[in-house]
Amino acid sequence: MRLLVTAGPTIEKIDPVRYISNFSSGKMGYAIAEAGREMNIDVTLISGPVSLPAPCGIKLIKVENASEMAAETKRIFPDSDITIMAAAVADYRPVLQAPQKMKKESVSLIIELEKTEDILASLGAMKKPGQVLVGFAAETENLLENAHAKLVRKNLDWIAANDVSGNETGFGSDLNAVTLISRNGTILEIPAAPKIEVARLILKEILSAS
Repeated sequence: MRLLVTAGPTIEKIDPVRYISNFSSGKMGYAIAEAGREMNIDVTLISGPVSLPAPCGIKLIKVENASEMAAETKRIFPDSDITIMAAAVADYRPVLQAPQKMKKESVSLIIELEKTEDILASLGAMKKPGQVLVGFAAETENLLENAHAKLVRKNLDWIAANDVSGNETGFGSDLNAVTLISRNGTILEIPAAPKIEVARLILKEILSAS
């Protein structure tokens, strides 16, 4: 059994000292990778920039931006039995990256952005029979509705929906609470708990249905 997990944010540079990113800590993805290792699964973890120690017994691939995340994920995905995309990949990047630090010379600054690749949708299009693809939906409203729409739109087998609007289970917290939804309509409510416990329950449910 081979498990591929992505974790953390990506950063999209504006210039050598500034970038676009998000508040993802990578803790959930790292917890899933650790839970997989506990189950004696062969785990590969692709991680954006985080402040977490490298996990033991897990193949770790470090990336910085969305393009690198896409390339590494698509390279490893075909040989993976289960892929869990827990990374919070930037949706946009600057069209142009300034080679030198931009000086604060004007009152306003306009930065043109372009969409990054939708990695989860790309994997959904690549997915072969027998592969299991799991996404995360970090939402602030209409949690189940938005998550289910994402599951269908991106050809996922499961999606873990989590409300990131609160302090208890938001980005950076050591706790999480998710609603795990399957393509077949199964819904599992996982109440707030340490992320490693949530990760174990997610993997247990997915493996029991595979």
